[in-house]
Amino acid sequence: MKKILLSFLVAIATISCSQAQKTEFAPEALKSTLIATDKSETTFQQVMEDNKGKIVVIDVWASWCSDCIKGFPKYRALQEQFPEVTYLYISMDKEWERWIIGAEKHQLKGQHFWAQDGMQGVFGKAIDLDWIPRYMVVDREGKIALYKAIEADDAKLIKVLKKLQNK
Repeated sequence: MKKILLSFLVAIATISCSQAQKTEFAPEALKSTLIATDKSETTFQQVMEDNKGKIVVIDVWASWCSDCIKGFPKYRALQEQFPEVTYLYISMDKEWERWIIGAEKHQLKGQHFWAQDGMQGVFGKAIDLDWIPRYMVVDREGKIALYKAIEADDAKLIKVLKKLQNK
């Protein structure tokens, strides 16, 4: 019985540690190539460096994602509540045209990039992407302040933004 209990506790501890808040992006994520709306290529690392000194909310989405579309009103409310924050969209669309049309149709305001290899690609795997929409918050120093939220009105997301705003 003691062995079973000990095994159970070790399993719980392992799962808890794997679910821990990450504070840095994996090297694979940083090296990932993203496509800008003008079709130029950049890396996620360059995008993060370009936004250093800013609070950034990253919205990983796709034009075919019904949960993403349903979440846009909440995301717009977040943008109104925190107008000084930089909003970065990373699309998981399979086609460039679908991404561009979706961003325009839904009037998404912010910086836009496309991870052309999709959810199961290098970037998606590197950020442990298992669902979209996916929201992440990066602080002014470039550290991850919130690694995972799936609702734009998530209490953790709001709390992190308020805390960063007051620093």
